[in-house]
Amino acid sequence: MEAIARPKRQPVRMRGRSYVAFVFSPVVPIIGWLEEIDATLEQSPGFFVGKPVVLDLSAVELSQSAIAQLVASLQQRDIRILGIEGVEADRLSAAMPPLLVGGRHCVLPRNEPKKVEARSKPNSLLLDNQVRSGQSIVFPDGDVTIVGSVSSGAEIVAGGSIHIYGTLRGRAMAGINGNSGARIYCQKIEAELLAIDGYYRTAEEIDASLCDRPSQVWLAGKVVQITPLN
Repeated sequence: MEAIARPKRQPVRMRGRSYVAFVFSPVVPIIGWLEEIDATLEQSPGFFVGKPVVLDLSAVELSQSAIAQLVASLQQRDIRILGIEGVEADRLSAAMPPLLVGGRHCVLPRNEPKKVEARSKPNSLLLDNQVRSGQSIVFPDGDVTIVGSVSSGAEIVAGGSIHIYGTLRGRAMAGINGNSGARIYCQKIEAELLAIDGYYRTAEEIDASLCDRPSQVWLAGKVVQITPLN
């Protein structure tokens, strides 16, 4: 009897990949905190759709049922929770998002052997064109400069400052790695959302007198300030 040749089993290929995730840190009363989320979504519908979101519960003391209700409330708002941190494992049921540990405010370093390179890693990104609706530019390593405008529905996310030599109509988030000194500069401001180091201001909170002039956005304490460029 001839032996039957079995197909050779191929090894499973695994790769590592990191993403920039939004971190939600609810405070009590939870109902009031959810109302703040609703206010943000009212100004920018679908802003968190498809975005990785981590729920940090270190500032609140919630039961397992309360956590499940909170996750369900966020899912009703099209906010999908990637994982939960800042809570004991026994507070999470099998049906909840997994417990995450070891999260950092900065990009995780790659575990690669050190080698001499001719050029160091760039700490700025320059785009010589308009950023159109639906585009998302994420550069956590430094400043982003746009030689053009940012359309409504587009977003710019930077670890440093954001410079826009045109009209800002979309969303701009600077200093995402805890850089409270980051700023946003633009020639004309009609933004849907502005944020620095996690603190934000929506379109309805922007003074109309600033819309037709060059402006800068900066953080004073926990308040996002917008002033004209002289």
